[in-house]
Amino acid sequence: MSSVNGAEGGGISVWLRAMPVVFVLIWSTGFIVAKFGLPYAPPLTFLVIRYILSILCFLVWIQLSGAAWPTQRSQWGHLAVTGILMHAGYLGGVWVAVKAGMGSGLVALVVGLQPVLTAIWVSQWAGQRVSRLQWLGLAFGLSGLLLVVWRKLGAGTEVSGFTVAAAVFALLSITAGTLYQKRFMKPTDVRTANLIQLVAALVVTLPLTLFETEAIVWNGEFVGAMVWSVLGLTLGGSSLLYLLIQRGAATAVTSLLYLVPPTTALMAWALFGETITAATIVGTALTALGVSLVVRSSSGPKTKAV
Repeated sequence: MSSVNGAEGGGISVWLRAMPVVFVLIWSTGFIVAKFGLPYAPPLTFLVIRYILSILCFLVWIQLSGAAWPTQRSQWGHLAVTGILMHAGYLGGVWVAVKAGMGSGLVALVVGLQPVLTAIWVSQWAGQRVSRLQWLGLAFGLSGLLLVVWRKLGAGTEVSGFTVAAAVFALLSITAGTLYQKRFMKPTDVRTANLIQLVAALVVTLPLTLFETEAIVWNGEFVGAMVWSVLGLTLGGSSLLYLLIQRGAATAVTSLLYLVPPTTALMAWALFGETITAATIVGTALTALGVSLVVRSSSGPKTKAV
């Protein structure tokens, strides 16, 4: 019996160590999906369909597994707030910005500032000390990220007051959502937690689709983007992000998002033939170094997720 338990424990340990890598790979596909799906649907309508399908998938999963629901009413409210921020706010801002013409690299750059905002917040208001080594890591990460996407910052139609506002709104939403979840959320089953968050996001987003007039073009690229958005990004990526936030300090967890833009660049090279320059390679190395410094030197409290 002890050998079996040891094997199971070893398997769980390997999975926990692999979670950050899997999360970065899945999360990085979000901008790729946007490139595939947004030409054929308005952004908020796409997200509403994604939320509805994701809710149905989680309902089936919860029914089959008997997942536990939160027992405290306050936790339902906290989950709803988190869902509005991290689903409706973040995804809505990103997808509206991309649809309006902002390049995925520039959106990734803006959202990639999240670890800096998180570090500033926890050091000034949350009572957590961000070490000098962590600040150095954040600086390395931001420098690397800028090297990766700097060519996206040139003058052009992708940058306007509207697109910048949408991208900044996404940045503020996911930063606030991450900090709020870390501060108020108790360990909760990830399946029921995601379902509550998605319902809240749907309630907020659905009325906004009344302002969208573009028709949906039902083709293979749209359907493929929707399927991966539901199964990969929502059921997979959002669940992993929830678990990672529950298990690690906020600054260390959100620093993983520094790896998303360079990973997205690699995916774009493989799928669309986009050029990878020397700046991309150097920037990726700097980003990896920065993330390593932040994660290894994190002094935040750990919480156990259920």
